Amino acid sequence: MHKTQIAFMAGLALFLTGCSSDTGKSGDEPMGNLAGAKIGGPFTLTDQNGQKRSWGDFKGKYRIVYFGYSYCPDVCPVDLQHIAQGYSQFEKEHAERAAKVQPIFITLDPERDTPDVVKNYVAAFHPKMIGFTGTSEEIAAVAKAFVIVYMKDKPKDSSEYLVNHSRTPYLFGPEGEPIALIPVDDPSTPDKDEGAPEEVAKALDRWVK
Repeated sequence: MHKTQIAFMAGLALFLTGCSSDTGKSGDEPMGNLAGAKIGGPFTLTDQNGQKRSWGDFKGKYRIVYFGYSYCPDVCPVDLQHIAQGYSQFEKEHAERAAKVQPIFITLDPERDTPDVVKNYVAAFHPKMIGFTGTSEEIAAVAKAFVIVYMKDKPKDSSEYLVNHSRTPYLFGPEGEPIALIPVDDPSTPDKDEGAPEEVAKALDRWVK
């Protein structure tokens, strides 16, 4: 296994969250340079408009990819808000480079996240964000390719459930190559949420050419 992949897998365990407010912040983990890591790959999923789209459709674009689910009580919406705000800040400061970036959300809960649900969800964050869903088998295959760990957390005698999953906002390059993990918290501030969008914008400024 490539040494970059080994280092990344060692850090991945730190990203697992139950989508609740008392979980660890991703700012506590180091932002990794993913050059050379074996993450990602071709897929075809259903977008928020019910259309089949593939990973290759984004060739030539940088891609911010976040895995989560719309029923996540707080972690996913906060992360996506930070990504969207940071991207918007980057748009204002570097419009030409920002035009090369495509924010992408992929659900890990396809049973509940239909295209209509995903459409309403991503619209709350940024008009450019694309959301994907699919069959359980399709999502499982994509999650495996993108090194995402997830599992249902369903209490006994309850129809409700959470989805524990790794918090891994990835940045991929124009050829679909992994570049870096995008920070969604600011570890330098007492309230790590306060400077999070700025950290996202800084990361985009660093990597997007």
